[in-house]
Amino acid sequence: MTKVKICGLMKEENVKAAVDSGADAIGFVFAKSKREVSIERARQLAQHIPKGIMKIGVFVDAPIDFVLQVYEEVPLDFVQLHGHETNEDIKKIGIPTIKACSIKNQEDIVRALSYETDFLLLDAPGIQFAGGSGQTFDWGLLDHPKLKERKVILAGGLNPSNVANALETAEPYMVDVSSGVEKNGQKNNHLITSFIDAVKKGVS
Repeated sequence: MTKVKICGLMKEENVKAAVDSGADAIGFVFAKSKREVSIERARQLAQHIPKGIMKIGVFVDAPIDFVLQVYEEVPLDFVQLHGHETNEDIKKIGIPTIKACSIKNQEDIVRALSYETDFLLLDAPGIQFAGGSGQTFDWGLLDHPKLKERKVILAGGLNPSNVANALETAEPYMVDVSSGVEKNGQKNNHLITSFIDAVKKGVS
């Protein structure tokens, strides 16, 4: 069954809603964004996440020392790299990683496949920030034989209404949502639950 990551959480009530609804991963943003949290805040929120649910930190071109500090202090299970990090950077970090790549065409798929990382997160290009644009991309681009050998996280413009179609088209290992479970710019517990239910049932 496809796994679900709810990203950009900042409040205990939203973490609880995600956990209670069956989320497989929770994402905290440690980069310039309206969803950015401090290490201390993420540590507080992480206390509400049971063992077995992945805690993922999102970074954009952050110094390695900072990434490692957050990883240890929250603590995290994975770090998600949304910047211009190279394979060399990933090796230096030396902890479980997710490399996020913006996808516009087949060349971007080939570039994403070059990363040696635990997961590949394929996202629509960012507008104001890296990722989190709320836009989708052509999911048909994921019909690449080598992607079937990788653990792919699909992100970008997903919501409770379109995620079933995304699952059918792209067949990802995991789906990742942030703005698609927000109302008036804030995480909405009903939308979080609806999104997770749609993924688990495979219907919209």
